[in-house]
Amino acid sequence: MLDVRSPIGRAAVPALCERVRVLLAAGVVEVITCEVGGLTEPGPVAVDTLARLQLTARRLGRSIRLRHPRPELRDLLGLTGLCTELPCGTGLRLESQGQTEEREQVRVDEEVDPDDPPV
Repeated sequence: MLDVRSPIGRAAVPALCERVRVLLAAGVVEVITCEVGGLTEPGPVAVDTLARLQLTARRLGRSIRLRHPRPELRDLLGLTGLCTELPCGTGLRLESQGQTEEREQVRVDEEVDPDDPPV
């Protein structure tokens, strides 16, 4: 397991990626669990770090999984479109639930002004 906590500085990213490489090079695990409950202030650097860790793992044919993500982190991952690349369990607050509403199709009639140039 890899523990990722706040604050994360950009300078720490290469060391974290190297740690992922070392853990996966041993061949003991297929998926690295990243404990992210300690990310108390998730922001762009945290999202970037997690994306880079996943990229490092994917280059080795493996992946990472997030454990105990806070709602704020889940929301950020959803907004950036990374929630499918960085799985963090069920219950993403941004996931749609229930049935989609059926809508009536409406036709819009447009009047043509004879002074308008042809399209």
